[in-house]
Amino acid sequence: MASAAADANNTAATPSLKKTIAEIVLVTFLAAAMGAGFAWTQPAPPAPASPAAAKDAVKEDKPLPAPDHQATANLFELPPIITNLAAPADTWIRLEVSIVFDAKDVPHPEVLGGEIAGDLLAYLRTINVAQLEGPIGLQNLRQDLSERVAVRSVGKVSELVIRTLVVQ
Repeated sequence: MASAAADANNTAATPSLKKTIAEIVLVTFLAAAMGAGFAWTQPAPPAPASPAAAKDAVKEDKPLPAPDHQATANLFELPPIITNLAAPADTWIRLEVSIVFDAKDVPHPEVLGGEIAGDLLAYLRTINVAQLEGPIGLQNLRQDLSERVAVRSVGKVSELVIRTLVVQ
């Protein structure tokens, strides 16, 4: 009788095991089919340009694509701005920024840079350390400083670049 009970348990486990293996094979096949379908719908990557093709373009006097940056854009580094924050009063901030401007619009960037540095100093003295915490705080600070620079320069500065920011 013990042998009959063992055979019953063995035969009951075998169909369940076969069913599980069949399910695993089916799920694997479906996942592979979905992956292949997704890859088939994607556009082909562009072919890399060979050095020979670049030489041919130069020989035929075809214009090369223009670079993305403006040829007349200049970068001016403002002097470091060091001040204490509004709260807590013993917290200090050091900010090093640069401005990107068009040389045709700003003949003397050091004058405009001094005005911008003074404006940024006045703004930094009004904020507290809680406003600078986390990535959102940094993003808000960057936006506020960029807005102040745009107002002070009457739109002549195209970008404000934060190089260093230390709060201590």
